[in-house]
Amino acid sequence: MKTLREYIKEAGEKGIAIGHFNISNLEILHGIYNAAKKLSEDLGTKVPVIIGVSEGEEKFIGKDEVTVLIKEIREKDNYPIFLNADHHYSFESVKSVVDLGYDSAIIDAVKIPLEENIALTKKCVDYARELGKREERNILIEAELGFIGQSSKLLDEIPEGVSEATMTKVEDAKYFIEQTDIDMLAPSVGNIHGMVKGGNPKLDIGRIKLIKERCGIPLVLHGGSGISDDDFTKAIKAGISVIHINTEIRVAYKDAVEKYLKENPKEIAPYKFLAPAVTAVEEVVYNRLKLFNGIK
Repeated sequence: MKTLREYIKEAGEKGIAIGHFNISNLEILHGIYNAAKKLSEDLGTKVPVIIGVSEGEEKFIGKDEVTVLIKEIREKDNYPIFLNADHHYSFESVKSVVDLGYDSAIIDAVKIPLEENIALTKKCVDYARELGKREERNILIEAELGFIGQSSKLLDEIPEGVSEATMTKVEDAKYFIEQTDIDMLAPSVGNIHGMVKGGNPKLDIGRIKLIKERCGIPLVLHGGSGISDDDFTKAIKAGISVIHINTEIRVAYKDAVEKYLKENPKEIAPYKFLAPAVTAVEEVVYNRLKLFNGIK
């Protein structure tokens, strides 16, 4: 099987993007994997997918448990499913997950001064490279530059502190990559974490294109929930290779559970009232994977 690095490189060459979907329990994982397998059957080829867990999500599902789950699925089904540590905020947290066997990790240090961010990111990169050589693994380190907010939830307005001024500057991205040697960059290009009830802002497609042209490495779009299909298509064409979706999944999951319990108020069996949530997640992920793979 190809490595995650190879799949991301291939996505860039094909002008498509790999879907990255967050989980915090087994039901959401089932929904995501069901969708990926369904699309793979439709296309006659296996569609790679990335499972993400933030620090909060992995505390709930368990770092060891999610590592074993993803590894077991990949090996049992020979399926390109990968595990990413989404938004980890310290060297210690990144080290702990790559030591366990995660395929990639995001060091998020956007709140500290640039040079401190560079130093912390470089430390994570160096450790992952050293560990990768020692264990013959291909571990990717991603970093975020610019600010897009932090919460994957429904929002009444654009998060405080997010503006055009906090978008990633091309020259800063180039300098950051040169100093850290990261594998992937998540820029701020009009995207935000979470979904604004009145509609998310449009992406700065020109900025994505310039960053890709000047920097070369794969670009990751965080805060994908709530972005229009047209903006997704344009962003992928401009140079985005991985897209993160979380809030859309959470909303679909919650709405499905609430609907079932409202219609069946006496039901207490979790496997019954959680089944519609799995189906709802599957539908969201299937449609997103189709779009990211350029399928109408």
